[in-house]
Amino acid sequence: MAFVQFSKVSLSFGDKKILNDVSVNLKTGTKAALTGANGAGKSTLIKIMAGLVEPDSGERIAQKDARIAYLPQSGLTHSGSTLLQEADRAFEYGYKIQEEIDAIGDALKTNPSNQKELLDRHAALLASLENSGWYRRDALAESVLLGLGFSRADFDKMTDEFSGGWQMRIALAKALMQGPDILLLDEPTNYLDIEARAWLETFLQNYKGGFLLVSHDRYFLDVTINEVYELFNGQLNRYPGNYSHYEKTRESELKTLMAEYQKQQEEIAHLQSFIDRFGYKASKAVQAQSRQKMLDKIVPIEIPESLKKIHFKFPAAPHSGQIVLRLNGITKSYDGATNVLDKLDLQVENGERLVVVGHNGAGKSTLLRIVAGVDNDFSGEKVLGAGVTIGYFSQDNAETIKGSESVLESIENVCPLELVPKARDMLGAFLFRGDDVFKSLDVLSGGEKSRVALLRLLLKPINLLILDEPTNHLDMNSKDSLLEALKDFGGTVIFVSHDRGFIQDLATRVLELKPGSAKNFLGGYEYYLERVEAEASGDGSQAKDSARQGTVASSGSAAAKSSQAQNAGASGNGKQAQNSAPNQKSAAALSWEEQKKAANERKRLERLVESLGAQIEQKEADKKALEEKMSDPAVYSNGAAAKEVQSQIAALDAELETLNAQWEEAAARIID
Repeated sequence: MAFVQFSKVSLSFGDKKILNDVSVNLKTGTKAALTGANGAGKSTLIKIMAGLVEPDSGERIAQKDARIAYLPQSGLTHSGSTLLQEADRAFEYGYKIQEEIDAIGDALKTNPSNQKELLDRHAALLASLENSGWYRRDALAESVLLGLGFSRADFDKMTDEFSGGWQMRIALAKALMQGPDILLLDEPTNYLDIEARAWLETFLQNYKGGFLLVSHDRYFLDVTINEVYELFNGQLNRYPGNYSHYEKTRESELKTLMAEYQKQQEEIAHLQSFIDRFGYKASKAVQAQSRQKMLDKIVPIEIPESLKKIHFKFPAAPHSGQIVLRLNGITKSYDGATNVLDKLDLQVENGERLVVVGHNGAGKSTLLRIVAGVDNDFSGEKVLGAGVTIGYFSQDNAETIKGSESVLESIENVCPLELVPKARDMLGAFLFRGDDVFKSLDVLSGGEKSRVALLRLLLKPINLLILDEPTNHLDMNSKDSLLEALKDFGGTVIFVSHDRGFIQDLATRVLELKPGSAKNFLGGYEYYLERVEAEASGDGSQAKDSARQGTVASSGSAAAKSSQAQNAGASGNGKQAQNSAPNQKSAAALSWEEQKKAANERKRLERLVESLGAQIEQKEADKKALEEKMSDPAVYSNGAAAKEVQSQIAALDAELETLNAQWEEAAARIID
């Protein structure tokens, strides 16, 4: 098992201690997330792990030949080669091994005295080459590139032709293709659409090596990792379980601290209020100075930014008619030959949260620009309902954020009077905290300008919001605040997002775009996914009916599995009978003995399915109890105890895998 261990690593920037005696062990099988507030030092720690930054002190111990691949947030570009040629550079490790294998082969021809040593090394190198995926590199390169959204037509394109986002996809593809022992990924989903994110989720779930990643996508983390490392005040603490479990555990731990924090904030506000009111009055000068000394002595309680919940509401949406938008035969082409949108009809009603989905190039952003009135070069008819006022956000809005006024002034200037006292809180929800609110607009980064543009838009009296990737540049807590505000918004929302969790929680309807076509799904995002999956398997009508009736059961529930199997068997399944092969005996043609035997076998299988379902439920309950036990500080802080519980969880996972396979086999035989 390959491993890289970092022990008591410390690093300071000036007077600020970024890392203080941080220790972490990454090994084969590690599936971990690194979290912490912006500026906590996450990217710095990952760079130290990757060997790109030297710590002030600490020790790095790595197994011999352990390989680490690192992907930064941004900034990587490629040029001078085709996409496939660049992808092949990911296998440089294999080329070096092959060179050494060839050299050993040449040496062995001379019958050297160290022949046994050379043969052992030769065998080890061959095994390493096989495990690296070297002999499957062409197929692996094709699979990874297609999975991340490249087309076969892209394979022979020069890398210089790809934009910044696609350049980072190339870098991510190369990191994955290397098949390293440890993957270090800093915001790997930043430039990925939903389809590419889903592919990456599956890739990481099946990855044999270890990985540590930073991401602000809760859903992505929940389905890929099983432990979280939190960096807070220079300390690194480990929490077993997925990200949602970490949040619940951490909030529970900090409940008392949060109460103390709120009490301290009230005390600080009270003292500051007295100082502000009476500091310049001679009769109160002594008391004001006394309170200033008291304020100066207070040691601020720090709460992780990721757990500070900031709530805000939009201004009331102006009244509009029931029909907000109607599109009739909208057609759009950029080259005059291919229609991105082709005779699209759409009606949106007041209060809907419509998400537009589809692969890159399907026309999502084009549709939003047309609805927003930014793009008027189309054919067809667009009709806005009575009293509709539109607010439109895209990443291009950042270009409008400029000037010498501060961030706070910029927000206060557009903020309704009743919300002005909340301006600092709202800026905090959009990651402008402390002195950041006094930054001039001209010095802001592109991401900061996008956040200002989004907040400015949301503070206007609007009843139709058009949002293109509103969660870019937001952390999880900020996305949660935005999500809550959008749910409470009194108007209508049409949006595009690549954040699956955000879509699932907000969308009430889905419009799927494909080049030249569109399809409506009158339900939430999970309903849409069920329909797509069912239609892909040729059973769209059944999925539609079950989803409408709310009877689609969770695939993870043993009781639901048992119910599904028995219902499938009891349904008669007339369609299946009609489609049976001609040489298959009908029930009527069977002899009485055969019918009796078949009935008995069916009953046996049904009893087996029920028994296996009960066993699965019990094992799942046992596993849940152990996972809860792992959140007990007395367990996870005790290495031996934690290892024992993890061993028990692993054993239950193995048993559940076997039981589920047996259940699926028995259930399939009932249905057949």
